[in-house]
Amino acid sequence: MLRIAVPNKGSLSGPAGEMLHEAGYQQRRESKELRIVDPVNDVEFFYLRPRDIAIYVSSGRLDIGITGRDLLIDSGANAEEILPLGFARSTFRFAGKPGTAAGIEDLQGRTVATSYEGIVAKHLAEQGVDASVVHLDGAVETAIELGVAEVIADVVETGTSLRNAGLEVFGEPIMKSEAIVIRRTGADVEEPKVQQFLRRLQGVLVARTYVMMDYDCRVEQLEKAVALTPGLESPTVSPLHNEGWVAVRAMVPAKEAQRIMDDLYDIGARAILTTAIHACRL
Repeated sequence: MLRIAVPNKGSLSGPAGEMLHEAGYQQRRESKELRIVDPVNDVEFFYLRPRDIAIYVSSGRLDIGITGRDLLIDSGANAEEILPLGFARSTFRFAGKPGTAAGIEDLQGRTVATSYEGIVAKHLAEQGVDASVVHLDGAVETAIELGVAEVIADVVETGTSLRNAGLEVFGEPIMKSEAIVIRRTGADVEEPKVQQFLRRLQGVLVARTYVMMDYDCRVEQLEKAVALTPGLESPTVSPLHNEGWVAVRAMVPAKEAQRIMDDLYDIGARAILTTAIHACRL
C-alpha cells in the first residue's frame, strides 16, 4: 500500500485535497482526521503539518509527500522534488527600510530575520555573503521596527503588508515556490504504484490546463483550422453528412480558447463548442 503525506492545514491543504479528489482518491471528510485508508486505490493518506512532511518522507516511513518547495529546502531533509503541482505559488524576497540595501551584497555583516532560516542561510552562503540569520515564527515584518534585525526575508505576494510596515523589497528573488510532490532521495521513482500516482496528478494538471474544442468547417478551410487547433498529437477530423463539411475535435489551452474560437469563426467555422476535461492520460 502506498503511504502518502498530505498537508493537514494552511494554504497547501485545501488545494492538495481537491487535486487528490479530482485524481480519484478518497479524502478525509473532517479536518480532525489524521489518517484514512483508500482500499480501492491501495493508498493510505497521512495528514501532517506541512513543515514536517519532508522529514517523514526522507525517513522512508512514508513513500510520497505533498508539500511546498520552500518547506522542502528549508527542512534540509533527504528528499527531492519529483513533480510540481502549480498551486500555492509564492516568491521569497529580501525587504528593509527604504535605502537599507540595493542588493544581496549589501547584507554583509547584517542581521536578517525570517521564518525560513534554512532557505535564507543557504542562499546567503551560495552568494558568498556572511550575514546573521535570526529565526522567527509567524509574521516577521515587525522585526526591523523592534530592532531584532535590519532586514527580513519573507514571502511576497502583493507586497501590501510590507508597504504597510514601511518596508520595500530589494535585490533578486531568493526563490520561487509552489506545491510539489516529493520522494526520498534515491528512492525508486519508477516504482509502478508511484508512477500511477504521478500519472493521475499529471492528468489533473492537463485537464485543468486544456479544454476540448469541437467545431464544423468547410473542407477548403481545414488546413487553416488545423493550424489554429493542432491538438496534442493532431486533431480528430470526421466527415459530416453535408458534403464539403467536416467536424473537428482537438484539445486547446483553456486560456487561449476564446481567441481561438474568434479566429475559427473568422475563417468560416461554425458550431464551435468547448467542453471541460475532468480527467485524462497522455
